[in-house]
Amino acid sequence: MTATDQLTPSSPATMADPLGDVFHLLKLTGTFYCAPELREPWGIDVPDLAERMVLVAVTEGACVLFLEDQTEIELRPGQLILLPHGRPVKLKSSRDVTATPLFDIPAKRHSPNYETMIFGGSGRLTRMICGVLRVDHAVAKRLIDLLPSKIFLDTFDQGASTWLHSTLRYLAEEAGDPRPGGEVVLTRLADILVVQAIRSWLEKSDGHEAGWIGALRHPKLGRALQAFHREPHITWTVARLARCAGMSRSAFSARFKEMTGEGAMQYVTRWRMQLAWTEFQDGEMSLGQVAAQLGYDSEAAFSRAFKRVTGHTPGSVRRVSR
Repeated sequence: MTATDQLTPSSPATMADPLGDVFHLLKLTGTFYCAPELREPWGIDVPDLAERMVLVAVTEGACVLFLEDQTEIELRPGQLILLPHGRPVKLKSSRDVTATPLFDIPAKRHSPNYETMIFGGSGRLTRMICGVLRVDHAVAKRLIDLLPSKIFLDTFDQGASTWLHSTLRYLAEEAGDPRPGGEVVLTRLADILVVQAIRSWLEKSDGHEAGWIGALRHPKLGRALQAFHREPHITWTVARLARCAGMSRSAFSARFKEMTGEGAMQYVTRWRMQLAWTEFQDGEMSLGQVAAQLGYDSEAAFSRAFKRVTGHTPGSVRRVSR
């Protein structure tokens, strides 16, 4: 492969936050938002929403979640849960209530992506905000894949209380009294809650010293990864990545493989093919345009690399995505 080499990677001095770059790319696509008003007794059976994230935030009343692994979590006002992998979950007013399939419950559609729902009996009222979101960028998808099955945020947590309480209170006001532009406000606030939930988990969780997140956080490897992620089309070599990291070629190679489990150039190629897959799913660029964007001046060379890494031809992925 011969790649264009006209751009120079940003200098290490400008790269203070490689993991922050990943959050910058965490651009969420809200596929479904709902503001339910539920009166006891009520139960909602949310199906498997693979490759989607599910956000549930209670603004009034209470809700009990029953997760696929039999975990039971009670949510009260000011608390939320993020299910990064969209696994099935039941939401109920109490344990013994039968849950109705989500898509069998009547709802009022306000736009293609936003609806309100009134459901249940005549008992105590619960209001919540629910969102189903998709992440499209390959960088952000890599982060989501590493998240646990659930992230729970509690306003009684000293670190989360101020921003979480304020955001959920604002959500409650918007959902309870819809005004012009209310859908935009709700969806943007839901996006903020997702990002904050992930940040909170990263800050509190142990075990990120190794692996891809550990490499992003590494003071030297992180600079090289950030430079590559920003300009994947450049002619990257191990030597060039090592220079970005401020390390010798041998030391960089050894440390990179130790932390990520793969060689640096293997990572470069696989990452480019992940980006290409995303572009093919979007369907807005031709094969030649995608190849050129990733530094290939030959469609044939790109196609061979794509097939070797993904097991599929570019044409088959493009046909499926259309």
